[in-house]
Amino acid sequence: MALPAAAQPPAQTFVHAGRVLVDPASGRVEAAKTLVVQDGKVVRVADGYVSEPGGRIVDLKDRFVLPGLIDSHVHITAEQNPNSRLEEVTQSSAEQALIGARYARRTLMAGFTTVADLGGDNEAVFALRKATAAGDVPGPRIVAAGSAISVHGGHGDVNGYREDVMHVLRPGSVCSGPDDCRRAVREQVWKGADVIKITATGGVLSNTAAGLGQQFSAPELEAIVDAAHRMGRRVTAHAHGGDGIVSFMKAGGDSIEHGTWLDAEGVAAMKKNGAYLVPTLMAGDFVYRVASGPDNFLTPAQTQKALEAGPRMLDMARRAHAGGVKIAFGTDTGVSAHGDNAREFALLVKAGLTPLQAIQAATVNAADHLQLRGVAGALTPGHAADIVAVRGDPLADVSVLERIDFVMKAGVVHKE
Repeated sequence: MALPAAAQPPAQTFVHAGRVLVDPASGRVEAAKTLVVQDGKVVRVADGYVSEPGGRIVDLKDRFVLPGLIDSHVHITAEQNPNSRLEEVTQSSAEQALIGARYARRTLMAGFTTVADLGGDNEAVFALRKATAAGDVPGPRIVAAGSAISVHGGHGDVNGYREDVMHVLRPGSVCSGPDDCRRAVREQVWKGADVIKITATGGVLSNTAAGLGQQFSAPELEAIVDAAHRMGRRVTAHAHGGDGIVSFMKAGGDSIEHGTWLDAEGVAAMKKNGAYLVPTLMAGDFVYRVASGPDNFLTPAQTQKALEAGPRMLDMARRAHAGGVKIAFGTDTGVSAHGDNAREFALLVKAGLTPLQAIQAATVNAADHLQLRGVAGALTPGHAADIVAVRGDPLADVSVLERIDFVMKAGVVHKE
């Protein structure tokens, strides 16, 4: 029996939009427009409600329409839960890919048509990237880092198990010394990484009491960035401690994930580099609530760091925004639950962004950050037909984006 073909869009689709944010960079909301979609792209934006014989009409005249949302930091093949440490040693790459397929669909249904996966099993993540691109699995477009470049014994290495188990689980992307770190970057590119993710500092969820400060040395950071740039890859750094942020920026780094202890020196360094900050406010909120709650499932080392870092992140984002640092939307989902990504919008507004600025962070800014300008983040002709819609006005109440009720990705309707 033949397998069903992947969903294909009709020859031409006419999306009738009551109100539409065609180009979020402009902030201009246009009324009564038709987005003409063909071959997975927007080919024309017409005045009024038009159609042609043989075309499909999508009626969104009573909705607010905007480009598909972009989450610049997820972990699509896992989700934190009381059994996370057990799953790390029991799940195969194939199992993780199938679990990721479930989370990919959930993410797409929430209106996120593009994500960056910043740390996961190479085989699982790269397989899922290929499957969603082919339409075999419903899910967002995936920009994938695969395994993070990490320092021996630090965040991103395997910690807290028997030594023989840790040797088996340790990825080849763990390194020490400039030459070894160059090797790790080159191998990760060879394996298929779109972007290089490194762990410049300690991390909350690594099961080790090694702090949240800088872990790679300055020469190691310089070697990582140089090796990645020579192979056409940008480098983004998981970084909590202010020392790691500044050192990574001095090494020529491209963007910062988290940024918890970002200070004035870090703000200046990021602006000098033109670097984006991906604040991941949901992650800070989630780990703090778990660590301080009655059902805390984190280990003692994780709990201490969660209680220390979590409450600082909102104020960090406020200072960064006020200081003029460019912000791209990212949640670190996989820490919190997949499908809840849009809750980050309200936290960004709480940190001082306007609703429009929060939407720009998840569209044009994130597209620029992920080098997807011209592909995602807007609905002008030539962009992918990644279209979402809501009832209500997200420019007045950004929380309506938590209730996406229409999703099209590359011209294929997935939620209607």
